[in-house]
Amino acid sequence: MHADVHHLLHAAESAELRSKAGEFRLPRAGLRTRVGWTLVEVGLRLTAQGRDAAAPRAAAFHPA
Repeated sequence: MHADVHHLLHAAESAELRSKAGEFRLPRAGLRTRVGWTLVEVGLRLTAQGRDAAAPRAAAFHPA
């Protein structure tokens, strides 16, 4: 098969696959927002635990 013909067939098939794949995509903005707020919540919980856990260690530390 000639390289130009092969390239044209490949381009046509990939365009067709891209158009079909567009129908099955999830709404990205909603998913990004939910994941983002979940990460914020987890980070806030970790920092709140870190503050409670760090206070006794800071009080028990005595420099030499």
